[in-house]
Amino acid sequence: MKRILVVDDNQEILELIELILNLEGYQVSGLMDASHFNQRITDFKPDLILLDVMLGALDGRDLCNLLKADQLTLHIPVIMISASHNLSDMKGSICHPNDFIAKPFDISNLINKVSAQLAA
Repeated sequence: MKRILVVDDNQEILELIELILNLEGYQVSGLMDASHFNQRITDFKPDLILLDVMLGALDGRDLCNLLKADQLTLHIPVIMISASHNLSDMKGSICHPNDFIAKPFDISNLINKVSAQLAA
């Protein structure tokens, strides 16, 4: 079973994504902030990470930069999630997410993007 880590500071969105992906047969772990991010990566060993851009002090772009700078995690695909519909939010970032989902998102679009990344 493929494992997906979801990081979003909005509890309702986090729970919705977890529910959708669980129903699709994925093992999902959710975080609302970056405080246990590194430990969760180590323990959960995700096959894919869905990462909200705006998380607070250490935002999704920072976490993505850390992932892509580490030899142990740079292979993990990252889908960024943002209320902004503009990819220029990633300017100045070394993180090059594998895909992008704008909020509010279409459920079938979410499922298709997740499936595509896990099949790659």
